[in-house]
Amino acid sequence: MTITIEKPQTLAGPVKLTREQLKQAQQETLDTPRMRYSLLAKLMFKPVDILYGKQGSFTKFAMLEIIARVPYQAWERMGYWAVHRHRSRSHLARRVFERIVEAREDQDNEQFHLLIMEDLVDRQGLKRNWLLHRAAPWAISFFYYHVSWLLFLVHPKSSYRLNAEFEDHAEHEYMTFVAENPDLEFVPDPGTYADEYGRYRSVADLMRQIGHDERVHKLDSLEKMAQPTVTGS
Repeated sequence: MTITIEKPQTLAGPVKLTREQLKQAQQETLDTPRMRYSLLAKLMFKPVDILYGKQGSFTKFAMLEIIARVPYQAWERMGYWAVHRHRSRSHLARRVFERIVEAREDQDNEQFHLLIMEDLVDRQGLKRNWLLHRAAPWAISFFYYHVSWLLFLVHPKSSYRLNAEFEDHAEHEYMTFVAENPDLEFVPDPGTYADEYGRYRSVADLMRQIGHDERVHKLDSLEKMAQPTVTGS
Protein backbone atom coordinates (compact mmCIF):
# COMPACT_ATOMS: atom_id res chain seq x y z
CA MET A 1 0.00 0.00 0.00
CA THR A 2 1.32 3.41 -0.95
CA ILE A 3 0.82 6.26 1.49
CA THR A 4 0.85 9.75 0.04
CA ILE A 5 1.64 12.61 2.36
CA GLU A 6 0.57 15.99 1.06
CA LYS A 7 2.80 18.89 1.93
CA PRO A 8 0.87 21.87 3.34
CA GLN A 9 0.68 24.69 0.84
CA THR A 10 2.88 27.64 1.69
CA LEU A 11 2.58 30.70 -0.52
CA ALA A 12 5.83 32.40 -1.45
CA GLY A 13 6.85 35.65 0.17
CA PRO A 14 5.26 38.01 2.70
CA VAL A 15 1.71 37.52 3.98
CA LYS A 16 -0.96 37.77 1.28
CA LEU A 17 -3.49 40.54 1.84
CA THR A 18 -7.24 40.66 1.22
CA ARG A 19 -8.62 42.91 -1.50
CA GLU A 20 -9.53 45.61 1.02
CA GLN A 21 -6.10 45.40 2.65
CA LEU A 22 -4.41 45.66 -0.74
CA LYS A 23 -6.28 48.86 -1.58
CA GLN A 24 -5.41 50.28 1.81
CA ALA A 25 -1.74 49.34 1.32
CA GLN A 26 -1.75 51.06 -2.05
CA GLN A 27 -3.16 54.27 -0.60
CA GLU A 28 -0.62 54.18 2.23
CA THR A 29 2.18 53.95 -0.31
CA LEU A 30 0.78 56.79 -2.43
CA ASP A 31 0.43 58.96 0.70
CA THR A 32 4.00 58.24 1.84
CA PRO A 33 6.88 60.24 0.33
CA ARG A 34 9.63 58.26 -1.32
CA MET A 35 12.88 57.81 0.55
CA ARG A 36 15.68 60.27 -0.11
CA TYR A 37 17.64 58.24 -2.61
CA SER A 38 21.41 58.19 -2.53
CA LEU A 39 23.54 59.08 -5.53
CA LEU A 40 24.31 55.40 -6.02
CA ALA A 41 20.60 54.52 -6.15
CA LYS A 42 19.93 57.33 -8.61
CA LEU A 43 22.74 56.03 -10.81
CA MET A 44 20.79 52.78 -11.11
CA PHE A 45 17.35 54.31 -11.56
CA LYS A 46 18.37 56.81 -14.25
CA PRO A 47 19.52 54.30 -16.91
CA VAL A 48 16.35 52.28 -16.35
CA ASP A 49 14.17 55.36 -16.94
CA ILE A 50 16.16 56.27 -20.05
CA LEU A 51 15.97 52.77 -21.55
CA TYR A 52 12.42 51.83 -20.54
CA GLY A 53 10.70 55.16 -19.92
CA LYS A 54 9.70 56.89 -16.71
CA GLN A 55 6.21 55.41 -16.77
CA GLY A 56 5.66 51.92 -15.43
CA SER A 57 5.03 48.99 -17.77
CA PHE A 58 5.07 45.21 -17.58
CA THR A 59 8.30 45.06 -19.57
CA LYS A 60 9.94 47.63 -17.29
CA PHE A 61 8.83 45.76 -14.18
CA ALA A 62 10.15 42.48 -15.59
CA MET A 63 13.51 44.14 -16.06
CA LEU A 64 13.45 45.57 -12.52
CA GLU A 65 12.66 42.16 -11.05
CA ILE A 66 15.75 40.70 -12.70
CA ILE A 67 17.78 43.28 -10.79
CA ALA A 68 15.79 42.98 -7.55
CA ARG A 69 17.15 39.49 -6.78
CA VAL A 70 20.76 40.64 -6.91
CA PRO A 71 21.44 41.95 -3.37
CA TYR A 72 19.89 38.86 -1.80
CA GLN A 73 22.17 36.69 -3.92
CA ALA A 74 25.16 38.77 -2.80
CA TRP A 75 24.17 38.51 0.87
CA GLU A 76 23.67 34.76 0.56
CA ARG A 77 27.16 34.39 -0.87
CA MET A 78 28.66 36.45 1.95
CA GLY A 79 26.63 34.45 4.46
CA TYR A 80 28.12 31.15 3.35
CA TRP A 81 31.56 32.66 3.66
CA ALA A 82 30.71 33.82 7.20
CA VAL A 83 29.33 30.40 8.16
CA HIS A 84 32.57 28.79 7.03
CA ARG A 85 34.56 31.38 8.97
CA HIS A 86 32.58 30.89 12.19
CA ARG A 87 31.78 27.18 11.81
CA SER A 88 33.50 26.36 15.12
CA ARG A 89 31.17 28.76 16.98
CA SER A 90 27.86 26.97 16.62
CA HIS A 91 25.67 29.73 18.10
CA LEU A 92 27.07 32.38 15.76
CA ALA A 93 27.07 30.05 12.76
CA ARG A 94 23.40 29.29 13.35
CA ARG A 95 22.50 32.99 13.45
CA VAL A 96 24.41 33.63 10.24
CA PHE A 97 22.65 30.71 8.58
CA GLU A 98 19.29 32.21 9.58
CA ARG A 99 20.27 35.30 7.59
CA ILE A 100 21.12 33.07 4.62
CA VAL A 101 17.69 31.44 4.77
CA GLU A 102 16.03 34.86 4.84
CA ALA A 103 18.03 35.96 1.81
CA ARG A 104 17.04 32.83 -0.10
CA GLU A 105 13.36 33.34 0.75
CA ASP A 106 13.53 36.94 -0.49
CA GLN A 107 15.21 35.75 -3.68
CA ASP A 108 12.39 33.26 -4.25
CA ASN A 109 9.80 35.97 -3.72
CA GLU A 110 11.49 38.27 -6.23
CA GLN A 111 11.77 35.34 -8.64
CA PHE A 112 8.01 34.85 -8.56
CA HIS A 113 7.57 38.57 -9.22
CA LEU A 114 9.72 38.13 -12.32
CA LEU A 115 7.84 35.04 -13.49
CA ILE A 116 4.52 36.84 -13.04
CA MET A 117 5.71 39.90 -14.96
CA GLU A 118 7.12 37.76 -17.77
CA ASP A 119 3.78 35.95 -18.00
CA LEU A 120 1.87 39.24 -18.24
CA VAL A 121 4.27 40.49 -20.92
CA ASP A 122 3.74 37.30 -22.95
CA ARG A 123 -0.04 37.49 -22.59
CA GLN A 124 -0.04 41.03 -23.98
CA GLY A 125 2.14 39.98 -26.87
CA LEU A 126 4.65 42.70 -26.08
CA LYS A 127 7.81 42.54 -28.13
CA ARG A 128 11.22 42.33 -26.48
CA ASN A 129 14.65 42.62 -28.00
CA TRP A 130 18.00 41.20 -27.00
CA LEU A 131 19.64 44.54 -26.16
CA LEU A 132 16.96 45.98 -23.87
CA HIS A 133 15.64 42.81 -22.32
CA ARG A 134 18.69 40.58 -22.10
CA ALA A 135 21.96 42.50 -22.33
CA ALA A 136 20.94 45.65 -20.41
CA PRO A 137 19.41 43.82 -17.42
CA TRP A 138 22.51 41.61 -17.24
CA ALA A 139 24.85 44.62 -17.27
CA ILE A 140 22.91 46.51 -14.59
CA SER A 141 22.57 43.37 -12.47
CA PHE A 142 26.30 42.72 -12.78
CA PHE A 143 27.02 46.24 -11.51
CA TYR A 144 24.44 46.03 -8.70
CA TYR A 145 25.65 42.61 -7.55
CA HIS A 146 29.25 43.72 -7.13
CA VAL A 147 28.27 46.98 -5.48
CA SER A 148 26.04 45.10 -3.01
CA TRP A 149 28.78 42.54 -2.34
CA LEU A 150 31.51 45.11 -1.81
CA LEU A 151 29.33 47.35 0.34
CA PHE A 152 28.37 44.39 2.50
CA LEU A 153 32.02 43.50 2.88
CA VAL A 154 33.19 46.96 3.97
CA HIS A 155 30.01 48.58 5.36
CA PRO A 156 26.99 46.24 5.63
CA LYS A 157 24.66 49.04 6.73
CA SER A 158 25.15 50.79 3.38
CA SER A 159 24.32 47.60 1.49
CA TYR A 160 21.04 47.24 3.37
CA ARG A 161 20.30 50.93 2.86
CA LEU A 162 20.80 50.67 -0.90
CA ASN A 163 18.44 47.71 -1.08
CA ALA A 164 15.85 49.58 0.99
CA GLU A 165 16.02 52.43 -1.53
CA PHE A 166 15.60 50.03 -4.45
CA GLU A 167 12.62 48.34 -2.79
CA ASP A 168 11.05 51.68 -1.89
CA HIS A 169 11.37 52.73 -5.53
CA ALA A 170 9.76 49.46 -6.67
CA GLU A 171 6.94 49.76 -4.13
CA HIS A 172 6.00 53.22 -5.37
CA GLU A 173 6.37 52.25 -9.02
CA TYR A 174 3.93 49.34 -8.69
CA MET A 175 1.33 51.22 -6.67
CA THR A 176 1.52 54.27 -8.95
CA PHE A 177 1.17 52.07 -12.04
CA VAL A 178 -2.06 50.56 -10.68
CA ALA A 179 -3.42 54.02 -9.83
CA GLU A 180 -2.66 55.29 -13.33
CA ASN A 181 -4.20 52.26 -15.04
CA PRO A 182 -7.69 51.79 -13.52
CA ASP A 183 -8.62 49.40 -16.36
CA LEU A 184 -6.47 46.76 -14.63
CA GLU A 185 -9.29 46.42 -12.09
CA PHE A 186 -11.28 44.65 -14.81
CA VAL A 187 -8.50 42.37 -16.06
CA PRO A 188 -8.75 38.97 -14.33
CA ASP A 189 -5.65 37.56 -12.67
CA PRO A 190 -4.54 34.78 -15.05
CA GLY A 191 -3.45 32.77 -12.00
CA THR A 192 -0.48 31.20 -13.75
CA TYR A 193 1.39 30.99 -10.44
CA ALA A 194 -1.65 30.90 -8.16
CA ASP A 195 -0.54 27.70 -6.41
CA GLU A 196 2.73 29.33 -5.38
CA TYR A 197 1.78 33.00 -5.05
CA GLY A 198 -1.99 33.10 -4.53
CA ARG A 199 -4.92 34.03 -6.77
CA TYR A 200 -6.30 37.55 -6.95
CA ARG A 201 -9.49 39.11 -8.21
CA SER A 202 -7.69 41.23 -10.82
CA VAL A 203 -4.30 42.10 -12.24
CA ALA A 204 -4.60 45.34 -10.23
CA ASP A 205 -4.73 43.38 -6.98
CA LEU A 206 -1.91 41.13 -8.16
CA MET A 207 0.27 44.20 -8.77
CA ARG A 208 -0.72 45.68 -5.41
CA GLN A 209 0.41 42.48 -3.67
CA ILE A 210 3.77 42.65 -5.42
CA GLY A 211 4.08 46.30 -4.38
CA HIS A 212 3.31 45.35 -0.80
CA ASP A 213 5.95 42.60 -0.94
CA GLU A 214 8.48 45.25 -1.94
CA ARG A 215 7.47 47.33 1.07
CA VAL A 216 8.07 44.35 3.36
CA HIS A 217 11.51 43.83 1.82
CA LYS A 218 12.26 47.52 2.33
CA LEU A 219 11.23 47.42 5.99
CA ASP A 220 13.29 44.26 6.55
CA SER A 221 16.38 45.97 5.13
CA LEU A 222 15.80 49.05 7.26
CA GLU A 223 15.47 46.83 10.32
CA LYS A 224 18.71 45.02 9.48
CA MET A 225 20.48 48.37 9.31
CA ALA A 226 20.14 48.47 13.09
CA GLN A 227 22.19 45.26 13.30
CA PRO A 228 23.94 44.97 9.93
CA THR A 229 26.32 42.25 11.09
CA VAL A 230 25.61 39.13 13.11
CA THR A 231 27.88 39.10 16.14
CA GLY A 232 28.32 36.62 18.89
CA SER A 233 27.35 37.26 22.47
